[in-house]
Amino acid sequence: MRTWTRRNSLSGVKIKSEIDAREAAVLRSLVGSVLGLLRDRSAAAPTDELAALTGLRTGHNTPPDDAALARLLPDFHRADPSRDEQDPTDLNGALRGLHEPEIIDEKLAAGSMILSTLPEAGGKIVLTQEQADAWLTGLNDVRLALGTTLGISADTPDVLDEGDPRAPHLDVYHWLTWMQDSLVQVLIP
Repeated sequence: MRTWTRRNSLSGVKIKSEIDAREAAVLRSLVGSVLGLLRDRSAAAPTDELAALTGLRTGHNTPPDDAALARLLPDFHRADPSRDEQDPTDLNGALRGLHEPEIIDEKLAAGSMILSTLPEAGGKIVLTQEQADAWLTGLNDVRLALGTTLGISADTPDVLDEGDPRAPHLDVYHWLTWMQDSLVQVLIP
């Protein structure tokens, strides 16, 4: 993939890059996997009578069991250990039930934007400002999911031993990081 560039034109700002077919296939696969996790979570959401009457959707009141999905949909509140606070489980459940459906919708929209603007066989990518923002969101979600699956932390070295089964995937993680950073740099005015 080439570095993202920014061009001003009469029709507005255009963010451009080029991706080869193999990179496009990898990115499509990763985005598709994240979208699958999110769709499954959304489809498994409980329904209740109040939601049916009011039209307000409700989501799960418990965090996801899957570590990658839990990273994409974290708790809304953490207890402050220095204060005597009640267990935040009830608060998190209530907040999750209210807000998780919309959060999932936004994440699905961002991932879908990547898939709709990413050439299947590789090639030029031309994005509007709004589409580029969606790419940032979607790339971030893919990086979070992959990083969680690989167990990446601040202590993870930049290069893993060849025998480490995570080594090729870490290279993909670094590529996603570079792609996201390159996009951020051109979006900063």
